[in-house]
Amino acid sequence: MNKELEHSFVTQLEENQNIVHKICRLYTNDQDAHNDLFQEITIQLWRAFPKFRGDSKFSTWMYRVALNTAITLYRKSKRTIKTQDYEGVSFKISSVPYDDTAEQQLKLMYSAVKDLNDIDKALVFLYLEDKNYREISETLGITEVNARVKMNRIKEKLRTILNP
Repeated sequence: MNKELEHSFVTQLEENQNIVHKICRLYTNDQDAHNDLFQEITIQLWRAFPKFRGDSKFSTWMYRVALNTAITLYRKSKRTIKTQDYEGVSFKISSVPYDDTAEQQLKLMYSAVKDLNDIDKALVFLYLEDKNYREISETLGITEVNARVKMNRIKEKLRTILNP
């Protein structure tokens, strides 16, 4: 791959890396698993980047790849994330430590969301990221109407969980 493409990838990943950190937080239970999943998502993003056509925003495409990677690995391992070695990758990404202090008040919500199935979990995550239903449907590969219906059902389920 050429240096210009590599630079574009690294720049966009660094600008949007909190997306990956948030997904890692949602699908992992400790810092080691978080770091492993972050690495695996980065590798999958790098592998898929040459196929990114720009039909959607980079962040939307990044959500899709990251969520698919997290869901696939979570289903395979059911808690232990297996990663690949990436010695062959020559670029370095400066990773900013993830500060979740602003999200501490959401701890209860995250706990309830973790109990949802994988697709519902992804839908809630995108909704909390202020994505509109069109972006959610594009990212998850479902219709806009289906996204709205699912979200309404999830809201009701979360209300029940959080206010027994």
